[in-house]
Amino acid sequence: MSERLDTLKKARDRMLEDRDAHAKVLAAPYDRDKAERARAKFVEIQNLVDAIDRAIGGE
Repeated sequence: MSERLDTLKKARDRMLEDRDAHAKVLAAPYDRDKAERARAKFVEIQNLVDAIDRAIGGE
């Protein structure tokens, strides 16, 4: 496996961990302020994961 591909996979794994943390906030009892921030970060991270997936596919 190339170093670049390995780096992309590690970055993807890290982003999934971050995304999961925000998903836990969204699944918790509703707190509007926390939920709005978590939702925005979740979407931002998911877009990044999708971009990393495309980069992995390009390798």
